[in-house]
Amino acid sequence: MLASLLLLVVLVGASHSSPAAQTPDQRPTKDPPIATNGKRFPWDSMRLPKTITPVHYDLSIHPNLTSLDFTGVVSIELDVHEDTSVVILHAKQLQISNVLLVTPEGTKPLQVLEYPPSHQLALLSDSALKKGVKYEVQLEFAANLSESFHGFYRSSYHTTSGELRTVASTQFEATYARGAFPCFDEPAFKANYTLRIIREPRHITISNMPKVKTVEVQGGLLEDHFDTTVKMSTYLVAYIVSDFLSVSKITKHGVKISVYAVPEKIEQTTFALDAAVKLLDFYDDYFDIPYPLPKQDLAAIPDFQSGAMENWGLTTYRETALLFDPQKSSASDKLGITKIIAHELAHQWFGNLVTMEWWDDLWLNEGFAKFMEFISVDATYPELQVDDVFLDKCFEAMEVDSLSSTHPISTSVENPAQIQEMFDDVSYDKGACILNMLRDYLSPTVFEIGIIRYLKRFSYQNTVNSNLWESLTNVIKLLMGIRMWVFCLNTQKWFSEAELDIKGIMDTWTLQEGFPLVTVEVRGREVRLSQERYLKTDDPSLTDGFLWQIPLTYRTSSSTTIHRFLLTAKSDVLYLPEEVEWVKFNVDMSGYYMVHYAGDGWSPIIKLLQHNHTAVSSNDRASLIHNIFQLVSVGKVRLDTALDLSLYLSKETEIMAVTQGFGELVPLYKLMEKRDMTVLENQMKSFIVDLFRRLIDRQEWTDSGSVSERMLRSYLLLFACVRNYAPCLTKATQLFQQWKDSDGEMSLPVDVSMAVFVIGVRTPEGWDFLLEKYRQSLQMSVKSRFKWAMTVTPLKDKLKWMMEESLRGEVMKTQDLPGVVISISKNPHGYKLAWDFLQANWEKLIEKFELGSTSVSRMVTDVTNQYSTREMLDEMRGFFNSLTEETGSEMRCIQQAYQTVEDNIRWMDTNLPLLKAWLDKQHHRATHEEF
Repeated sequence: MLASLLLLVVLVGASHSSPAAQTPDQRPTKDPPIATNGKRFPWDSMRLPKTITPVHYDLSIHPNLTSLDFTGVVSIELDVHEDTSVVILHAKQLQISNVLLVTPEGTKPLQVLEYPPSHQLALLSDSALKKGVKYEVQLEFAANLSESFHGFYRSSYHTTSGELRTVASTQFEATYARGAFPCFDEPAFKANYTLRIIREPRHITISNMPKVKTVEVQGGLLEDHFDTTVKMSTYLVAYIVSDFLSVSKITKHGVKISVYAVPEKIEQTTFALDAAVKLLDFYDDYFDIPYPLPKQDLAAIPDFQSGAMENWGLTTYRETALLFDPQKSSASDKLGITKIIAHELAHQWFGNLVTMEWWDDLWLNEGFAKFMEFISVDATYPELQVDDVFLDKCFEAMEVDSLSSTHPISTSVENPAQIQEMFDDVSYDKGACILNMLRDYLSPTVFEIGIIRYLKRFSYQNTVNSNLWESLTNVIKLLMGIRMWVFCLNTQKWFSEAELDIKGIMDTWTLQEGFPLVTVEVRGREVRLSQERYLKTDDPSLTDGFLWQIPLTYRTSSSTTIHRFLLTAKSDVLYLPEEVEWVKFNVDMSGYYMVHYAGDGWSPIIKLLQHNHTAVSSNDRASLIHNIFQLVSVGKVRLDTALDLSLYLSKETEIMAVTQGFGELVPLYKLMEKRDMTVLENQMKSFIVDLFRRLIDRQEWTDSGSVSERMLRSYLLLFACVRNYAPCLTKATQLFQQWKDSDGEMSLPVDVSMAVFVIGVRTPEGWDFLLEKYRQSLQMSVKSRFKWAMTVTPLKDKLKWMMEESLRGEVMKTQDLPGVVISISKNPHGYKLAWDFLQANWEKLIEKFELGSTSVSRMVTDVTNQYSTREMLDEMRGFFNSLTEETGSEMRCIQQAYQTVEDNIRWMDTNLPLLKAWLDKQHHRATHEEF
């Protein structure tokens, strides 16, 4: 059915138009930028002019993995759209020489001006380049391999014999191609690339396209020639020089898939290879657009800052994000690796084939790839139960989106640090959640047809938000116009004119920040609805002026039917066919909004959960837990009411609802850990253990069950051991001693190993033993578990050593430093150590991980997000106020950190008396029941 519809409705439209060209000479300027030689630089914008665009790059690179530098030459074929005598392009920390212009009349040198603040070069010609005439510029360049994780950078690893080996790899997103070769480093400047890379015979090279030949060159070196790429953006260019080995398979569509890794870990690539084959075939069929390259490589890089990168034809990954050992990796590892591969392969269409015009619409790449993770993994690996973790992405996004320092999904950005900040939970997770909401609203079939139409129409082009909405709207109109609606979709719903305005609906979700809180008040059959912005602030003026078009869903006690209502005004009324015991809005939390049940509206829901919680889905239960505790933060619900609802969790068994219960309750005692409140803190910890005691006691110390059951077991036993629950403590202590006595040879069940390790590292001897096993292990998931467990130790000298060693990068990789610092900050014995480390090493951290990066932003927000005193807030302000713009004072994450701590302070001031009274009441009731 879908295939026949596609033939009918997926039509190729007109190409996307670019903004009008403007020559450098036309740009007005007040304070002209000055080049490094003291002359006026002829361009004053961070964005490149549109007078000239690249058509083709001929790029030759010669990296030296001994001296750790590289040289190269690039020839760029140009299209001239307006007469000009200046070519503006990007270069960052490159030594530029021998710059030539090739014209139809011959070759001549060009004058070069450099302006480092904008990473720009100006190539000046003594005669005008004429519109419509083909030209070529040639530049020679040289640089050191980067010491950060960006550009063309150095990675390394030790073999089991102790030999240090070097790898040279690229990471160009978002603005780092300019550090590897001169280029037009903006996503809209798409071009073709032909690469040649010189190497030693002991190395191999891989790039976006297959290698077509290898020739010998001077000095016993080899030069690999790669096929010309499809038209693509600079940030997707990739090349690696290494000693990697590979394994390969062919998809059913004839694409060669290869997975590359260091030789001693190549046996851990089997799962990733099979997953990539299955997922690429799925996308080939789902998008109805053949993958356009002959091959897809996946490479595990020993040093890699982010999780993975979608370079076209050569996706790159952290080793932990790609390598899998079926005997030693966990169910969670398997799910995580599959999702990451699914994400990067989705990008081959969303992002690579169709690319956002500029970084302000990054969500068109990342939101879609995050969303497609869940669609594709659910279809190809249903046993991984990926739906059980999707909701958590929406909760994570809402945490950031509830602060006044959040930003719209589509946000104006200009400089590289601002661009880096766009790679956050709003672009990824909120983007995925609003797409899920739209899919639910339109129906999966219409949504799929619409995005296929979008991809086909804009292949090899750049887009903005409105192009997507137009494609979806046109599909609906076409389906309705040809009178196939009921036939195609098996539904009685027709869209009204207002409901057809997809752009009007979705602009309210992408062009304004935050999200709505829908208040529901049921009076008999009448349901009164109102909306406002949900915002954690004590300034109500910040919530004014916001209005969303909200695709509401609801169901009631009287039927299982999902009802729909588009709320477009501040308030509205809908009528039920009969009075009901309860109504639940945002069914399965398919919508990106929260719900408050006004008046006595929470009472019937609490009663329902206490007596018949399975009457609503696990996602519904998780969303109710999330919503009610979040509403406490803004004074809509009393804390004791939320805690009353949480009591039903003693009967809960599903992972999403259980983990959300922990997610709301555990932070309450984490706030107290930073204050001298031991009695109340221990009361709260005991309450949580008692609440989940029955479920914890049911857990077996094995690896049996479904993926979700295994993940839940790992979570519960780890919590129980950290909280010193006696049965868990006894079992974990026994297992750790047995494992240690076997010198680590005993096979521990993977799902319970974390619970065992965190008990073992409480002593210096146990911690040292785990470190030694960390040094020896080649299994990346095992090393990750060792490292995380070591951060939970109460031994402060060990915690300090871990952070210092991670910064050095000899025993523990520097790529893992942000995670180590954040994990130690959650340790009640380490939170101050982490904050002190962050301050003392700030300049090193921003040099290594780059301003605005997710790594830096998460260290700022996650290290501080459990502080709840004015003294700590003042200390934070003192440090961050000492920074300059160059060292990060303008980063959004600093404002987010302030606002989170301010919210924590307000919460504690308002709710501590209520919490104490409620816990005392529960203790009294439990004691009374015992007797």
